[in-house]
Amino acid sequence: WGMGEGLEIIIDPLLAVNSFGAETVYSFLFSFRALHRWDTSLGGLTFSEQFMQMLVTLPSDSVYGFGEHEHPSFKHDMNFIRYGMFTRDHPPMAFSNLYGVHPFYMCVEKDFNTHGVLLLNSNAQDITLSPSPSITFRTIGGILDFYMFLGPTPENVVQQYTEAIGRPYFPPYWSLGFQLCRWGYDSLDVLKETVDRMRKYDIPFDVQYGDIDYMDRRLDFTYDKVNFAGLPEYIQELKKDGMHYVIILDPFLTKDEPQGTYRAYELGEEMGVWIKNSDGVTPAVGKVGLLMFPDYTNPKTVEWWIQMCVEFKDVLDYDGIWIDMNEPANFGAGQNTGCTRNKLNNPPYVPDITDELLAEKTLCPDSKTYLGNHYDTHSLFGWSQTEPTFYASQNATGKRAFVLSRSTFVGSGKHTGHWLGDNFSRWRDMHMSIIGMLEFNLFGIPYIGADICGFNEETTYELCLRWMQLGAFYPFSRNHNAIGLKEQDPAVFGAEFAEISRSALMTRYTLLPYLYTLFYHSHVSGNTVVLTSLLCASVTSSVKWGLRL
Repeated sequence: WGMGEGLEIIIDPLLAVNSFGAETVYSFLFSFRALHRWDTSLGGLTFSEQFMQMLVTLPSDSVYGFGEHEHPSFKHDMNFIRYGMFTRDHPPMAFSNLYGVHPFYMCVEKDFNTHGVLLLNSNAQDITLSPSPSITFRTIGGILDFYMFLGPTPENVVQQYTEAIGRPYFPPYWSLGFQLCRWGYDSLDVLKETVDRMRKYDIPFDVQYGDIDYMDRRLDFTYDKVNFAGLPEYIQELKKDGMHYVIILDPFLTKDEPQGTYRAYELGEEMGVWIKNSDGVTPAVGKVGLLMFPDYTNPKTVEWWIQMCVEFKDVLDYDGIWIDMNEPANFGAGQNTGCTRNKLNNPPYVPDITDELLAEKTLCPDSKTYLGNHYDTHSLFGWSQTEPTFYASQNATGKRAFVLSRSTFVGSGKHTGHWLGDNFSRWRDMHMSIIGMLEFNLFGIPYIGADICGFNEETTYELCLRWMQLGAFYPFSRNHNAIGLKEQDPAVFGAEFAEISRSALMTRYTLLPYLYTLFYHSHVSGNTVVLTSLLCASVTSSVKWGLRL
């Protein structure tokens, strides 16, 4: 809009906007409830083709949100801390940019009123938190598209935010039960032994997962008919006992199969579903294994993906879909032919991201998607996959969908839950899981949890036991670990461990109607499931999961 010197625009009785401008420099002052809250005049605005920057002063240093990262406290440290946001396949480590992008924060002001701000931008970006207090936003593309949510309570902010981006999806009741997974079930016999062990100790669990072990040579929409011979029949046995089975699907497919043997790839090739190289014609091929990357922003890809998921339901009678590696991950930097040196692959400013290279462990930024350059759409890959997966699960099962996604973006909670990635079997990671759980409730993704006992590294008896007691109260409660490590299901440690775990889980099961009700209110009204209102001392009426336990 036109800029005027000292122009005041009244949008709402609670909000006044003052803009101050010359020909080349202008700023905004947002006043909430007659108090100055959000002021851009200190640092001005930088706006160029591949770099935008805005510094905003805040009314308080009580800032929460921005993700996905690990940090030691829920309230952010404002001592010149930088966070990059660009989806990345990277184990959770302090301050690294991780699997999702959520440029949203909430600020609890000194008078205990609360506001939230979203920068809706999918390009690589970073923010700096400074003690003034202030936030410096930087991004290397798109526009500065800010949305403000005036609260006044933390719960109101989340409700308003999810009204804008989409209410959280309503998970099926069975998905609130305890869940078990492992990358390393080498055969169906090993899987059966695990389930039998859980039953021996009468440990309640409702969901068994199949990680990539179940696949034939790790090919999506297949299963290993040698090591997992009889899997379809065993899934039916689990269902007769009231259990559910969730499959993993990776987002990429190999082109290196004999002609006529891999329908998923051949149908995808026929329909033209792949992300393309910079020429916009030839499909982008990853660094290792001749991997092809479906472009989920393309309507043809959506049609192909749903069709393949529905067809696979006739092979394995699954109940939900777990989508992994959808940052999208790649086993190297860029395509197998490398990345051309140009302004997209090598921008003048690289945000504060791991390895300081946009193509690292993903595709070249100048790759082409249906919506434009991968430079602009990279962090939308997981988000664009969740909606078709949601409808695929719904169409295949004829019931309420279950989707669990590693990569997320603003609005992903409308179609998916999330787990906190490939964490480590360390006390620190158990602590960090609480912070992550709270943050994703702010982001509108309340179906959230961490891999109980840790995914990477060997766990210990004491750590795993305490983590089982904590994880029994995650909204999404699943024990999972990596290949090559010892089994860590709660039955493998013996009778005493099993009994303590069973006791914690039985408490969870007693409270499931309450948890389910919280998810209903989250879906309908945008409420949090895990309490965030404790942030504000003046808010005492909103009692959530965890406070009454």
